[in-house]
Amino acid sequence: MSRTAMRRNTVSVSDSGIGLSRASRTWPIIAGLILSAAWLSAATRTTAADALETELSPLEAAVIRESEATVKAFNAGDAAALGSMFLENGELVDEAGTVHQGKAAISELFADFFQTFPAATLEMLVDSARPVGESLAVEEGQRRITDADGKIAQVRYVAVRARQGTRWPIASYREFADNPLPTPQEALQALGWILGDWVDEGPEGRTEISFRWSDDGSFLIGDYTMSAAGAGESRSTQRIGWDAVAGQLRSWTFDEDGGFTEGRWDPSDAGWVVSSKASLPDGTAGSATLLITVKDTDHFVVRGTERTIGGVEEPDFELTIARKPPQPQVAK
Repeated sequence: MSRTAMRRNTVSVSDSGIGLSRASRTWPIIAGLILSAAWLSAATRTTAADALETELSPLEAAVIRESEATVKAFNAGDAAALGSMFLENGELVDEAGTVHQGKAAISELFADFFQTFPAATLEMLVDSARPVGESLAVEEGQRRITDADGKIAQVRYVAVRARQGTRWPIASYREFADNPLPTPQEALQALGWILGDWVDEGPEGRTEISFRWSDDGSFLIGDYTMSAAGAGESRSTQRIGWDAVAGQLRSWTFDEDGGFTEGRWDPSDAGWVVSSKASLPDGTAGSATLLITVKDTDHFVVRGTERTIGGVEEPDFELTIARKPPQPQVAK
């Protein structure tokens, strides 16, 4: 389902640890069981599903209602009621892989949890709920527990629900590590080889390229100086950054004449494929696909294909860019 309204439901729960194995007594998963609540709070849970009814499918609305019931039971510390949210032979699998099978075992797990961790908060985001045939549904999301000391643990979960009349009790609930998104600098490390000064010199002209980190470390910044016989010099500046929403690297190139280009970088077996679209200062649009292949630490190859400017196809090209040798030291 993956709708904003569905994703913005929260849940408040109790837990002072973060983990769900009896051995560690940190119970992350238990709190996770407030699974489908997507931003359901005590004040809003009675109206959340009703408010979303017009936007959600019957299955999605049912999942929200099941989640509301789970939140209510958890906030009341009612381990038996939480166990009843599962099928008779339902299972709960914690992040460590420990399986708790059946209502009785799951109720006991919650009872121990409430005794050990009487106060904490839980937030949940439901990412999707989709049917599998007429009697099963798969729900995916994430849950975050904040303990009394402000420590946070976050995991992802997958719940399989089985239809019983108008209800959708849980057949299986499993949690997984929710690895944090990379920082911009971490994501850009894959392009770290491009740092430094480069040059391409051929019969048609000369291109000098220099890449460095931005002062805040969030972007790679490249300066381009291009010269061609009879055309003088032109300069461009490029920023390469991490798009956390799209989950990919992107670039923005600005030419001194007012034109600009946006590129999307995708890794491939041969290197990086850059899909670019350009806006020229005269209002003309262009596009191209670039394949950037690293030959060794001092050379990379750029191949341009699918090039168009103003709807007119342009020829392919290939450039081999070499790292500039270090400048000789000047004797003092």
